[in-house]
Amino acid sequence: MTFKNYTTPIKSIHTIYTFYRDGFRGMVLGKKLWTIILIKLFVMFVVLKLFFFPNYLNKNFQTDEEKGNFVLEQITANASKSQSK
Repeated sequence: MTFKNYTTPIKSIHTIYTFYRDGFRGMVLGKKLWTIILIKLFVMFVVLKLFFFPNYLNKNFQTDEEKGNFVLEQITANASKSQSK
């Protein structure tokens, strides 16, 4: 019966980390592309959320019950419209 060497997972994690660290350090074009990707993600998730998707329920209703009733009315109203077509 052999015992597993418990330092192997730690060594594997370190090897993977150094692989990616050295890869990102060596990038030239990749750094610019990752910067563009991060800026786009920031715009999509922060800026668009703030300006185009306001929190309608929190602005117009005080309690969770009022919010739930409004959502239920909207869902059932849309469902009944689509069934009548």
